[in-house]
Amino acid sequence: MAGTETIEKKDSGKLAGKYLTFNVGSEVYGISIMQVKEIIGASTQEIHEVPRMPDFAKGVVNLRDKVIPVVSLSLRFGLKESEVTDRTCIVVTEVTGSSGRHVLMGLVVDSVSEVLQVAAEEIEPPPEFGVTLDAAYILGIAKAKDSVNILLDIDQVLAEDELNAVTAAAGS
Repeated sequence: MAGTETIEKKDSGKLAGKYLTFNVGSEVYGISIMQVKEIIGASTQEIHEVPRMPDFAKGVVNLRDKVIPVVSLSLRFGLKESEVTDRTCIVVTEVTGSSGRHVLMGLVVDSVSEVLQVAAEEIEPPPEFGVTLDAAYILGIAKAKDSVNILLDIDQVLAEDELNAVTAAAGS
């Protein structure tokens, strides 16, 4: 399992730090606070659909005269998309593609929870499920405050070709 091998080699000490936690479906995920640029209410932003974008891409938003592509994490992870509520947010992140290109990307999440300080000893590699699973986008599993949080490598959530497709369709 190539994804698992990569994760096991990562140093959990380097993964320690602050993570913005949020809900997608029934799971709690976290991304490094260093990659979060802004959090906006999904109901306050009009998402403009763009033809020929990947299925998980919602479209684009105009945020202070910047066009930002928006993707649904639930659709990206193969889950059923939740209904937009007052708690639904767009987390604006800075994603770095494998080519080194930096792109602002909006991630639709069901709700934002908190900023959580995660210590190295609270992070474990993801469990092996006995099947071929591309888990390159999972940094690890954090056990903090009596909960389990899946820490995401937001740079790996979209493959380079998917990132290119979303940004090209958005004109970014």
